[in-house]
Amino acid sequence: MHLSRLDNEVIFKKAFTDKLVFTQFVKDVIGIDIKVGKIETEKRFKPKIGYIDFAYDIFAESTDNRIIIEIQRVKYDYNFDRFLHYHNMAIAELQKSANDYKIKPTIYTIVVLTSPTIIKDKEGGEIKNDILISDMNPRDLAGNVVNCYGHQLIFLNPNFKTAKTPPAIKDWFNLILESIENPENPKINLKKRAIKKAVKLIESDNITPEERRVSKIAAATEETRKLVEQYAKEEGQKEGRKEGKMEEKKENAQKMLAKGFDVETIAEITGLDAETINQLEME
Repeated sequence: MHLSRLDNEVIFKKAFTDKLVFTQFVKDVIGIDIKVGKIETEKRFKPKIGYIDFAYDIFAESTDNRIIIEIQRVKYDYNFDRFLHYHNMAIAELQKSANDYKIKPTIYTIVVLTSPTIIKDKEGGEIKNDILISDMNPRDLAGNVVNCYGHQLIFLNPNFKTAKTPPAIKDWFNLILESIENPENPKINLKKRAIKKAVKLIESDNITPEERRVSKIAAATEETRKLVEQYAKEEGQKEGRKEGKMEEKKENAQKMLAKGFDVETIAEITGLDAETINQLEME
């Protein structure tokens, strides 16, 4: 056995667009049984909602039109804001076809973070949770939830599974992690039919030449993104160091001006030009 990596978007979509895999995953994460018709990939709303162009990796609606499930695989991200926007836009999209303000289907957006990258909260603190749920229902002053809407935005991060991670969800976490870290000898729960089906779908021998080609393109695109991001970070650090050195030079020049040094001497010592030093003298 040799598994293909589930942090690759092509492989992820191949596994999770299978109806058995999709419905069992949804049941294990959300706790509901769902029957779906068509499972779409790269779902976009036309026309765009609020001038925002976005696509869901996987999108499906229950056959009774009561539930909409969106799954987004993310290999990298530095904040949760964009997924909140996506989730809210999906809710706004439903309003266009509603007869009144009541939106009948319940929308669940599941974001699967496959990268070990540490994400920061608004205060800069590290987020290392295995499961996070953003519930749109209001609460009363006693903290009781009032089920007005039901829509949920759920974040899953297999990299931070714990002993308290629900076993059903941990099975999926193990599948994702083992496909990345231990593809030749994965330790996964093959007793679960959906996991076994997912494994069969992503075994290297079952990846078609076209899927292999597209997955390589996706991997190359991701690698390019990393290189561009690293370059931008390094350039930003260089620019920051330059700015820091300039401020330090200016501070030294001001101290020298205060002690009566002439502009020519200050320029020679600090490397600042005369115009900059004269400007400091006027401040």
